[in-house]
Amino acid sequence: MLITRGDFIDVWSKLKQRGKGFLISKLNPSKINRTKSAFNESAVSSANWWIIPAVQKRWNKMITGVDKMDYEDYLMDKFFASTSALRLLSIGSGVSSHEIKLAKHNQLNKVVCTDLVQSLLEKAAINAKAQGLSNMHFVCGDINNTIPSDEKFDIIFFHASLHHFYDIDTFIKETVIPRLKPNGHIVINEYVGVNRLQFPKHQIKAVNQSLTLIPHALKKRYKSNALKKKFYGSGLIRMILADPSECVDADQILPTLHKYCTVIEEKAYGGNILMNALKDIAHNFVHESFEVNQTLQMLFDFEDEYLKKNQSDFLFGVYQLKNSCDSKPNKN
Repeated sequence: MLITRGDFIDVWSKLKQRGKGFLISKLNPSKINRTKSAFNESAVSSANWWIIPAVQKRWNKMITGVDKMDYEDYLMDKFFASTSALRLLSIGSGVSSHEIKLAKHNQLNKVVCTDLVQSLLEKAAINAKAQGLSNMHFVCGDINNTIPSDEKFDIIFFHASLHHFYDIDTFIKETVIPRLKPNGHIVINEYVGVNRLQFPKHQIKAVNQSLTLIPHALKKRYKSNALKKKFYGSGLIRMILADPSECVDADQILPTLHKYCTVIEEKAYGGNILMNALKDIAHNFVHESFEVNQTLQMLFDFEDEYLKKNQSDFLFGVYQLKNSCDSKPNKN
């Protein structure tokens, strides 16, 4: 749909959360500047599902099998335990919190983080230095202009960034693969659902069913007294204005990776219901209580039931180029 009632609610919520300056930034005619403003964390204040500790534990359990093990440790311990002097390139790293976790592993000799927003990389550099990490490097700019294709990496890494690239097939073929060593790997933790978050009617209906499981006391929107009573989905016009790159070609991520790579491992972890049901009310679930725990468990069970018949919107995956599958990573 071009416009939904949810668009007006979202604009009102963003005005409350980020102020009118953020909304004005969305009128900038430059697509790249509108994209940058979406990630300018100097003014970010949000209540999204990823801030909830119980949700994070759920992801860990679904990806690693252990609710206290992050996927970064799982990745390095399971697939690269017996390797050394690895070079990793992260494209769209932002504040690089996941890359910092990876850089702590001795197998990684060099971790290069790239992003379009200088302020995010500056924060990342300060954090990396504070943690004594000397193997991290930060580069601002378009990957095609900053990292030459003759500089090769063992791992190219995407955390919630690959779904922001246009024409995924061309991007993987012409930008990513040329920067990989012959036995290199692509690692993703990504949204792989429908483009532009244009969810099908059955998914929107399911999200609204899940909202009935949430008590009124936990439905208060962030920085507002209004209650979240219904989910309407996002209109295309607002999606393009807010961030032209958001999920622009997301549904081609898996087909493209399967085309050029062999799947070493894929772990789906849902999000079809939770991301949309908990948006703008996630702050109510950060601190544990009987009501919070009980409600989250009902939501988790509801999403698990939904996933029995529907493909997950989020996925962790490890891939190796098809022409190099005779050199698979260690799985001990």
